[in-house]
Amino acid sequence: MRKVVYVLGLLLLSADLCAQITVVSGKVTEADTGSPIPFANVIFTGTQDGAITDFDGNFSAKTTSSVDSIEVRYIGFIRKAKSVRSGQHQTINFQMEEDLVKLGEVVVYAGENPAFSIMRKAIKNKGKNDHRSLDAYEYESYTKIEFDVDKIPKYVAKRKIMTNITHVLDSIEQIAGDDGKPLLPVFLSEAISRYYYRKDPTFRHEDILKTKVSGVGITDGTTSSQVIGASFQQYNFYQNWLNIISKEFVSPIADGWRIYYDYDLIDSSYVADEFCYRLDFYPKREQDLAFFGTMWITKSDYALMRIDATVAKSANLNFVEKMKIQQDLIRTRAGAWLPHKTRVVVDAAQVNKLTPGMLAKFYVSTKDHVVNQPKAREFYLNPVSMAEGVRDYDENYWSEMRHDSLTSTEVNVFEMIDTLQSFPLVKYGMNMAKFAFNGYYRVGKVDIGPYTTFYGKNNIEGTRVGFGARSTIAFSDKWVLGGHFGYGFGDEKWKYRGYVEHVFKRQPWSKLTLEYMREVEQIWLLNQDLDPNGLFYGLSRFGTLTQPFQIEKWRGNFSRQLGTGFSADLGFKHESFESLSDFKYYTSVSDQTISSSYNISEVSLSLRYAKDERYIIDDNNRVSLGTIRWPAFNMDYTYGIDGLMESDFDYHKLRFSVEKRQKMAFLGVSELQLSAGAVLGTVPYTLLYNPIGNETPVYVDFAYNLMNYFEFSTDRFVELRMRHSFEGLLLNGIPLLKKLKLRALASADILYGRINDENANLSINPLDSFGNEIPLFAKLDQRPYVELGYGVENILRVLSIQAFHRITYLDQPNVNKFGLKFNIEFNL
Repeated sequence: MRKVVYVLGLLLLSADLCAQITVVSGKVTEADTGSPIPFANVIFTGTQDGAITDFDGNFSAKTTSSVDSIEVRYIGFIRKAKSVRSGQHQTINFQMEEDLVKLGEVVVYAGENPAFSIMRKAIKNKGKNDHRSLDAYEYESYTKIEFDVDKIPKYVAKRKIMTNITHVLDSIEQIAGDDGKPLLPVFLSEAISRYYYRKDPTFRHEDILKTKVSGVGITDGTTSSQVIGASFQQYNFYQNWLNIISKEFVSPIADGWRIYYDYDLIDSSYVADEFCYRLDFYPKREQDLAFFGTMWITKSDYALMRIDATVAKSANLNFVEKMKIQQDLIRTRAGAWLPHKTRVVVDAAQVNKLTPGMLAKFYVSTKDHVVNQPKAREFYLNPVSMAEGVRDYDENYWSEMRHDSLTSTEVNVFEMIDTLQSFPLVKYGMNMAKFAFNGYYRVGKVDIGPYTTFYGKNNIEGTRVGFGARSTIAFSDKWVLGGHFGYGFGDEKWKYRGYVEHVFKRQPWSKLTLEYMREVEQIWLLNQDLDPNGLFYGLSRFGTLTQPFQIEKWRGNFSRQLGTGFSADLGFKHESFESLSDFKYYTSVSDQTISSSYNISEVSLSLRYAKDERYIIDDNNRVSLGTIRWPAFNMDYTYGIDGLMESDFDYHKLRFSVEKRQKMAFLGVSELQLSAGAVLGTVPYTLLYNPIGNETPVYVDFAYNLMNYFEFSTDRFVELRMRHSFEGLLLNGIPLLKKLKLRALASADILYGRINDENANLSINPLDSFGNEIPLFAKLDQRPYVELGYGVENILRVLSIQAFHRITYLDQPNVNKFGLKFNIEFNL
């Protein structure tokens, strides 16, 4: 009997104890973005009991103490507390408001800051912990991207279309949460891929296996399927500088860490099975492109295991209110650490109060890591490739292959986007936005445009009207048909251009283009390979045309990718040139025969080697996204064949160039181009190299901005073009200027060239009213042409002003020794 009573007593006691346990589960998110906040401290008020949120912001905390509230604390956010029911299981979610007043404070220690010792060891061990130390690695990647419209202006929210949308979608506020801000989703994608890296030589490759894309205005997935994979979501804090949205951000574990950051050692505890030090970090100068946040460094090998890094609104960055990167890393069997989970949130600011903002969310999860098993070099031929049938909307597949299940909110987002796409006004708005961006308006299987072909007005053609169109990938993924025509009411002539393109292969890229054109052109555009569909080309048809001519051209071009970073173009061109100005030249110097027209027939070969240049396939075009670290080398050779199709000249043209976007850490970024070329043969100056001058008040990056139009002509030349942006280096430290986020600029343009007497004397100078010759161009002598510039960009976030000084050839007639140039450009 005593035993029974004893057992019953124990049961009653344990039941009583269980009744006193308080368990709280939930999720912590940002109120502004709805994004999870990982690694936040969740604590029962007045106790030491609590939990830390996981990478997805989830937590489960329990205590046996008598409590009435629970609170969340995290760097950069206002502490928040909510009431709890003691002794019960319950779910409580938190939406945290950003602390705009104080993001942290620097603690001054009597001795050495204890965080410094940990940082020195972390820097010492970077080489073995950085995954770039591996000979090779690969992994399966799951990528999820979402774009939302936020900060919707009140006048827009009250419009009938928005009222209809919010009514159909059953309240827009649910996307961000109870305490969050309303978001309107416009794009959501998922991708499964296999990502590969090889160290020596350095190659990267990604196989896009499956994608699911849903977006307002998204009509195909050829481009989006390539850019939503892991290749464009690589963040390695072991690099001294991280290139994010075209800007260079200094890492909190950069080699020069003490120059840019202050640190606090906050805590030490176990994270999973690793004992870690928690360090908070802050930029020393709030205007710098640096982060504040928290990172966890392992005690065993001083490796970065977790990081939560945010770029503050005060940083010298345009159109971005906040950017946050959160990353979990995992140790490989070779010792180095690979990214396991990465989340990036970019909150784009409103341009003004009348426009909405944009919120971009990126999430990458990796698994099935394989290290030190490099593939053959041929395997890395293309940085990004797509499997057949890459677009897949089978939910059963995604349910099985997703690394993490979709949240209920994300399920709602897919439904909301599908609903939005059904609104005709939304479709029309997205089509008009794309029309403004790329010049084409899609109608079925045809793109109408570009709009630059619709209208023009100049002194040769008078008022010109026209029309253009091209076929789309919906018409064919092998063939492209396109062109435009126009009629000038002043010269009463038709102009037209037609072309056909055939894509033989996409891996490796092979394409043939055939074109015929009859148009009015200007000599000053001959040295520039301008896109005839581009805005600048279209604007050149307005006003007074300088040295215009009528051109009839047949052209064929075959492009092929020959290897990793190596491509070639083989072309043939025949042109008939008829001057519409006073241009004349000697067809025969011996008998003084004169003409103002000529024919040329050319074959050409262009080679380009850019080791780490990245490309995407945009429908039936191959588009370069630029290089990452290495320069790009170009070689162009042209042979003009005398007598072929009544061609009038025999000549050879050679041109070599190297171009590089050089990142110089805290010193800024330089754009560099070095070119050299020669024309071998006797030809009129229209076929020589004529450097482009600029007599307008607008800055032109491919022109010499204090050189007059057609001031010089050369048949041999070397030129160096450099433009350097100091970002915020020089002006961030000036109290009165740093709030304006101005950025200093500097430039140098140098040209050295010669022209032989035969080419110089072949063209005939026109005469003025007194019978005196007016030189068509000047000759460069032993001196180089030099102009230097300096200025300020980011004025009101869109304007730059540069002052230019002409250093040489000041004795030329009508030259400007000094000038100011303005430019409108949107830079982050």
